[in-house]
Amino acid sequence: MKLTTRFELASKSTNELRALYRDIFNALSFCEQPHERQNALASLENIRSELSDRAPGF
Repeated sequence: MKLTTRFELASKSTNELRALYRDIFNALSFCEQPHERQNALASLENIRSELSDRAPGF
């Protein structure tokens, strides 16, 4: 799984971020390699941070 950076996320809409979060969350159960899991978890955290910066209270 590829790490998704805050820079990449900044250009996406809130709906796109939520859909991406859902997709990565669902794909997390299929990660076989430890580095894939780490990238997925870091990507989820980056999406959470981006969403919280846009709308406090996420």
